Amino acid sequence: MITLSLEIKLELGDFSLSVAEDILLSGVTTLFGASGSGKTTLLRIIAGLEKRARGKVTLGETHWQHDETKIFLPSHKRNVGYVFQENRLFNHLSVEENLRFAYRRSTAKNQIRFDDVVDALDLGALLLRAPHSLSGGEQQLASIGRALLSGPDLMLMDEPLSALDTQRKAEIMPYIEQLPSNFSIPVLYVTHNLEEVTRLASDMLLLGDGQIAGQGKVAEILERIDLWPFTGRLEAGTVLNAEVKKHLSDWGMTVLDVADHELRIPAINVAPGTPVRLRVQARDVALATERPQGLSIQNILPAQVLSIDVEEGVFAEVLLNIGGPHLRARVTRAAVDDLNLIKGRKVYALIKSVVFEGQLLANQTTQHKDC
Repeated sequence: MITLSLEIKLELGDFSLSVAEDILLSGVTTLFGASGSGKTTLLRIIAGLEKRARGKVTLGETHWQHDETKIFLPSHKRNVGYVFQENRLFNHLSVEENLRFAYRRSTAKNQIRFDDVVDALDLGALLLRAPHSLSGGEQQLASIGRALLSGPDLMLMDEPLSALDTQRKAEIMPYIEQLPSNFSIPVLYVTHNLEEVTRLASDMLLLGDGQIAGQGKVAEILERIDLWPFTGRLEAGTVLNAEVKKHLSDWGMTVLDVADHELRIPAINVAPGTPVRLRVQARDVALATERPQGLSIQNILPAQVLSIDVEEGVFAEVLLNIGGPHLRARVTRAAVDDLNLIKGRKVYALIKSVVFEGQLLANQTTQHKDC
């Protein structure tokens, strides 16, 4: 783990960015926020591409920018690998020549082996091709490879999947997820897509109006009501870690284990014991005070009410404990009264829909209704 310390300010017309934060980087950390919140600007400051910012930028013990001592390392001396939204490959060079260009220019003490990058990103079949002949996903893989071969201490990725369709995103994300473990390099990943957050990261920074609105574990941030102005109310819910338990081939079903509860879903081609991540939105959880019978919904979990947040208008948000992990349910205020929901009450959570992240996205993002 390494700490990225930021104490920076930047004024750009009507926009102001002010960030003072110590970020412990491990694995993939997502920088999440709406368009215009300052995500790309902050990434450019970290990379040394934005010289108008004032303050300090430190990685570990190395000052990349320190105004008081007049330190400002240019981008090529910061040992960062930068992957942009758009293709930045040299079109007059082949993929291999693009990769070797970065490899030759690297001054890193612990240089990554060329063949290791090619193998890890499955670039072997692309080496002789020109960038313009590649698909968008292949171009981004080549761009990631070139950034890795520069020998970075930190990978910065600015919405690298934003131009790709769902299938191409699903093909590329496993490679990004595995970068820290394959090469011992942390990744700071910018996105405004919650599926990418829950697919890739365990930690996230939430940026809103040019300031850090929240920092922490993905599950904790997405659960917090006070951060909905930044994460989006309609996306509110929880993230659950699960494991594939078994397959019921006669029924075409797969059974997942979540905190010793079973969830049944349409069959997936994933081996038992494989960890997966589930995102359950509050709007897809219903509540009952008695275990219901005769329903098509099969995922019915015993739960206990932790809190009830009554909103203005029709709805209330109910936070539930399902034996350690949490769920959120969005119900009407009338339902709260009719069911006599109070803190501590035991109920049943009816999960109507689950979005699967984690390793399942190596194939596709799958949403199952009426599970």
